[in-house]
Amino acid sequence: MRILSPSRRSGTRLVHVGRQPIFDRTGDVVAYELLFRGSMEAITAGRRDTYATSEVIVNTFTEFGIEEVVGDRICFINLTRDFLVGDLALPFGPRNVVLEVLETVDVNDDVIDGVGALTDQGYTIALDDFVLGSGHEKLLPYASYVKLDLLHSDPRRLDEVVAACRAYDHIQMVAEGLETSEHLALCNSYDFELRQGYVLSRPQVLTTARVTSSKLRRLELIAALCAADPDLDRIVSIIVSDPALTIRVLRASNSVAVGATSRVSSVRQAVVMLGVAQIRQWAVLMVVEDTEEAAEAHLIEALTQARLCQLLAPKFGAHPDAGFMTGLITAVAGLLGVSTASMAHQLPLAPDIKTALERGAGPLGQMLRVVDAYQRGDVMQAAAAHQTDDLTRAVIEAMRWAAKATSSPAASYAGS
Repeated sequence: MRILSPSRRSGTRLVHVGRQPIFDRTGDVVAYELLFRGSMEAITAGRRDTYATSEVIVNTFTEFGIEEVVGDRICFINLTRDFLVGDLALPFGPRNVVLEVLETVDVNDDVIDGVGALTDQGYTIALDDFVLGSGHEKLLPYASYVKLDLLHSDPRRLDEVVAACRAYDHIQMVAEGLETSEHLALCNSYDFELRQGYVLSRPQVLTTARVTSSKLRRLELIAALCAADPDLDRIVSIIVSDPALTIRVLRASNSVAVGATSRVSSVRQAVVMLGVAQIRQWAVLMVVEDTEEAAEAHLIEALTQARLCQLLAPKFGAHPDAGFMTGLITAVAGLLGVSTASMAHQLPLAPDIKTALERGAGPLGQMLRVVDAYQRGDVMQAAAAHQTDDLTRAVIEAMRWAAKATSSPAASYAGS
């Protein structure tokens, strides 16, 4: 698991996710609760609203990648009313995810129906900071976990609360807010299955760099996705015009929760793999999250490299789509200050692309060396593998296409 502390680069910003381990009776980590953190130094969440939930989901699944954050363990994610009643759709499947109903949610018929619908879809439910008599006991039939905050609970009512939960055989108890040895002794006396708190482990803040995305692109993408008859070509064109969106779509398609097993060699293939409905859900959350707009110069730089590689790929016996993908990922890795091998490890890429990015081998690896030589001004090395005039024309065409793509997302993208 990497914990990055990158310096802020132009065209990027730092994003954060907090995670706190949840232990079983034997002391093994069996799950993580994922938490909103606004900075690397943040000790507490600071907010637990829809924005915070959206930020946690988007960052976990499309910036870090869920496998990198929790591995093969379960993750607990706090949900607000908007998600529970279906106003905001969940863009991931139920595998290895537990949905926590926050104690601040007013439980009414709409919430009960929404939670019931989520369980019917296979999602696992937890009741956070459970208080008997708050109305949340109406959700006990749907819950697989109940979390009790021992730090703030009334010890005089603990027998009553535990008995109410133990009336449901399918419920596991999670003791949270554990800060003292007395709290641990209390866990053992009630035989709580799971435990969480500072006395066991404090939350850890994971930080990485993100290529900033264009708000306009996301809004245009949502409009295209919400059309009565969505145009796949337009959807793909909008996505490829924004490197940040492209990387997010790729990471989402590699998500454990999505359950994708195929390798992709083009943006179109990733879009088809996820489906219009799922991409629409991710795009909506990105708008809710409201990230800052990317500098146009950096978008043009990344797209120029992607388009140049797309144009050159056939000269090296590779498919244009694979060239575009390889060039784009290389450019984004440069903006983030990470290696192309690290990027390749996080994405569901076809073997020829992965080989080029990880080892610089194969036709696509040779193509990257030529492009790199040209960009460094080593014209002699570039010319040794490719005719200089052809390369110059390809660079000019790539720059024109990138400028057009950033000003008009619906610009034609051949073979995407």
